Amino acid sequence: QVQLVESGGGLVQPGGSLRLSCAASGSRFSGYNMGWFRQTPGKQRELVATITSGGTANYARSVQGRFTISRDDAKNTVWLHMNSLKPDDTAVYYCNAHKVFENYWGQGTQVTVSS
Repeated sequence: QVQLVESGGGLVQPGGSLRLSCAASGSRFSGYNMGWFRQTPGKQRELVATITSGGTANYARSVQGRFTISRDDAKNTVWLHMNSLKPDDTAVYYCNAHKVFENYWGQGTQVTVSS
């Protein structure tokens, strides 16, 4: 199993930046594909960005060019660097680890973009 703990959320003004961190423990981290998702009240959880075990990243169109996902397998950590934040980016952000037959979630961290 994998345990995931997110951190780095908070309140930021529009146009600002935040870096979210997800620390993993348990099974071998390097074998998992990792992702960041977000959810607002009354809406489904949506994909923000993913990074494969091999390091290939993909992004939702809404964050392309503003967000960057990265990972360091030696530190068992994945990050989401968020720039040019907009009020529409306000959500609870969740870290995800997955591979065949396995899927794990963190508890989430709140990001609020507001002036």
